[in-house]
Amino acid sequence: MGDHEGMRRIVILGRGGAGKSVLARQLSAVTGIPATELDSVFWQQGAVPALAEEWVARQRDLVAGEAWILDGDLGPYDSGLAARLAAADTIIVLDFGLARCAWRTLRRGRERAEYWRWVWSYRRRSLPRLEVAIVAQLPRARVHVLRGPGMVRRFLTDAGDGSPAGRGTGAGKPVRPD
Repeated sequence: MGDHEGMRRIVILGRGGAGKSVLARQLSAVTGIPATELDSVFWQQGAVPALAEEWVARQRDLVAGEAWILDGDLGPYDSGLAARLAAADTIIVLDFGLARCAWRTLRRGRERAEYWRWVWSYRRRSLPRLEVAIVAQLPRARVHVLRGPGMVRRFLTDAGDGSPAGRGTGAGKPVRPD
């Protein structure tokens, strides 16, 4: 696993359907850093959240590694967000619009009403909370706010070739809804 311009501990956040898991897999392929999809670790059989104590312990295990990519935004269930952000050197926020995310979600399958309420209100409720948590990590962590597929493609290209744009595009800029 290479250093890839300082990206070794990466957190990917964003609204449901934004493509966090896809980006994590692609970034893992480019960097050789292992990716973990938090939904697969957090949610138990029947869409039941993990017990708080188990989740805290699992978070400690996940961030203890030397290099990792953790993708997932667990919304109101995300009691471990601060620990992930504090351990990260790179934070990526996929700030895609509702229509794109809803379409992607519909294409992948059915979701519960609670999920749709979260997706619908993401920029009003979740994004402001993320902003506060992310700003607390500056300037230690680089922040990349990617607002569309073109920005994601450029980011992946830059991450693969180590160009300057991959080393902190958007660093220090708070996440702002449109």
